[in-house]
Amino acid sequence: MGSPAGRRRVVITGMGAVTPLGNSVAEYWDSLKNGRSGAGPITLFDTTDFATKIAAEVKDFDPTAHIDRKMSRRMDRFCMFAVSATAMAMEDAGLSDLSGIDVNRVGVVVGSGIGGMTTFESNHTALVEEGPRRISPLFIPMMIADISPGYISIIHGLKGPNYATTSACATASHAIGDACRIIERGDADIMISGGSEASVTAMGVGGFNAMRALSTRNDEPERASRPFDKDRDGFVNGEGSGIVVLESLEHALQRNARILAEIGGLGFTADAYHLTAPAPDGDGAMRAMQTAIADAGLQPEDVDYVNAHGTSTGLGDIAETLAIKRALGDHAQHVYISSTKSMTGHLLGAAGGIELIATALAVQHGIIPPTINLETPDPECDLNYTPNTAVEKPVRNALSNTFGFGGHNASILVKQYS
Repeated sequence: MGSPAGRRRVVITGMGAVTPLGNSVAEYWDSLKNGRSGAGPITLFDTTDFATKIAAEVKDFDPTAHIDRKMSRRMDRFCMFAVSATAMAMEDAGLSDLSGIDVNRVGVVVGSGIGGMTTFESNHTALVEEGPRRISPLFIPMMIADISPGYISIIHGLKGPNYATTSACATASHAIGDACRIIERGDADIMISGGSEASVTAMGVGGFNAMRALSTRNDEPERASRPFDKDRDGFVNGEGSGIVVLESLEHALQRNARILAEIGGLGFTADAYHLTAPAPDGDGAMRAMQTAIADAGLQPEDVDYVNAHGTSTGLGDIAETLAIKRALGDHAQHVYISSTKSMTGHLLGAAGGIELIATALAVQHGIIPPTINLETPDPECDLNYTPNTAVEKPVRNALSNTFGFGGHNASILVKQYS
């Protein structure tokens, strides 16, 4: 990774995704490149009494493609997403067969911002309507946010470091950053990492509606997520999972693995400002980006692309624009930026997983995905957000930004492997 002597370099050798744009990395990337939206009417519950009736749902998901049918019945939706994305990532990394791999040195850090909301809601309904005897004995293990890494380790026999992170929308980026540090310091050779979320539920949507955080553009769901646009009216709730296989460069080379990209640097900070609003001057986000760039031993002008947090909220998009300007200086006017949330919606605790994958793919293929629905730019958002159409351009170094409620900021620098 960066310059400190003795620190092991960390590379990405596999990726798996379950998203509103497709249930594989190939489908996801094809939709991103072509500017397709994954938003539509909510089908997972009755929205009659809800202000927001749209979301970016995962479609045509078959958990039994990657999970034993009996086992899948003991999992919440968020856990099924994580386990499925992990199976794809491990296959992509050439790790479907772990013979010859020391499983004591393979770990899992997979986070969730909320955990098993569907399980919580259904069991609470059972409690209220039928009493405590109707609560499922599986309620707790299906609901808790750490159960995804637990299942992943059990299914694959992975005995290295194993836990979950929870930091709202920064969850998956924190998981991936922690996993990188574990490899760097020599505590594991391979880490499975990312995030998963399934919060398109009555309580999830109702809660965000109570905060007035969600778009209510119900008649045009595909146009509802519009980061940096003057007419944005809130984010679109999304669901899914993004998982990466991280590996020490030495270990990857020893087993002749295909290297997709390198993790160059990490930056984690706090706003120390407000429960839900970002610091207006973008201070915490700026320092996260600066730290990631410095950690990679680079300068601001070395950054070719920023995959923005870009949620399509009034305060957030302006604060991030200011943060990018402050972090990159004059170079901010020349860097390409895009918010893939314009297509995926906001996957909350899973956002950093699928967005790190998008960033790595941009580096790998030299294609910058667009920010769709950017029709009337907000005057306070005056940078190049790659409006509406993807751009082919070499990407050597790219930042993936995620910022969460509570003032949690994470920025990860992804670089071309050489």
